[in-house]
Amino acid sequence: MNGPSTALIAEDEAPQRHELRAMLAKLWPELTIVAECADGLAAIEALAAHAPDIAFLDIRMPGVSGLEVARQASGTTQIVFITAYDEFAVAAFETGAADYLLKPIRADRLTETIARLRARHPAPQAGLAALLDALAAQRAPHRAISWITASIGDTVRMIPIDDVLFFQSEEKYTRVATTTESAHIRTSLKELVAQLDPEIFWQVHRGTIVRVSAIRHVKPDEDGRLQLWLREVPEPLRVSDAFRYRFRAM
Repeated sequence: MNGPSTALIAEDEAPQRHELRAMLAKLWPELTIVAECADGLAAIEALAAHAPDIAFLDIRMPGVSGLEVARQASGTTQIVFITAYDEFAVAAFETGAADYLLKPIRADRLTETIARLRARHPAPQAGLAALLDALAAQRAPHRAISWITASIGDTVRMIPIDDVLFFQSEEKYTRVATTTESAHIRTSLKELVAQLDPEIFWQVHRGTIVRVSAIRHVKPDEDGRLQLWLREVPEPLRVSDAFRYRFRAM
C-alpha cells in the first residue's frame, strides 16, 4: 500500500478490540489506527471525522450494527467485517466487496487480509451495497421485546411495545413515551436498542429512539440541524448528524 494508511476498529468487546490493535501493530506497523469504537454509533461518527482508508467492523454490535456502519463508509474506505458466526462467512464475500475475519482472529488469516488490502488500495470496493443486502438477509430473525415494565410514580405498569412512540435518555433513567403517558425504566438506551426490532424503531440520536411509523415529518432548523416531529408529540426531537443518513430518501 502506498504511503501511510489509516484504519478504525469497531468492536464492542474491549479485550478483542485491543487484541486486534496489537496484532495489526505487529503485522502492519505502518498502519495508523485513528479510532477505536465500542459501538456502531461511535463508528459512524469516527468515519465522518477521520475518513479512514480501512474500517474493521464487528457485524454484531449493540445499537447500530457493523452492516449499517459499512453503509455509511465512503467509496474509498475498505471494509473488513469481524464475526464469530460462520453464517456470515458465506459465498457473498467472494465478490471481493469486503473481507472478513472470524473470531478468534488468527495471525495467519489477518496476514492474508492485510495482503488483500494492500493489493487493492486505493480502488473502491464495487458491489458493497449488494453484499450488505445479502448479509442483512441472512441474519437470524430478530427477537424483539413485546412489553416494557416501567414505573409511573409508585406504580409499576406493563406497557405494550406497540404503544411506545419514543425512548429518551434522562440522566440515570430512560423515558418511555406513549400517546397518553410517560414512564421511566432503568434499562439504558444502549441496552434497549439491542432488544428492539430495527425495522420498527430507529435510533436517531445518541439519546433517542423513535417509532418509525410515528414520524410525521423531518426538516432542518435554521442552523441546518435535522429535527423530527412525531404524531401526537408537540415538541420536535433532534436527529444527530450520525443518523442523518436514515432520512436521505425522505
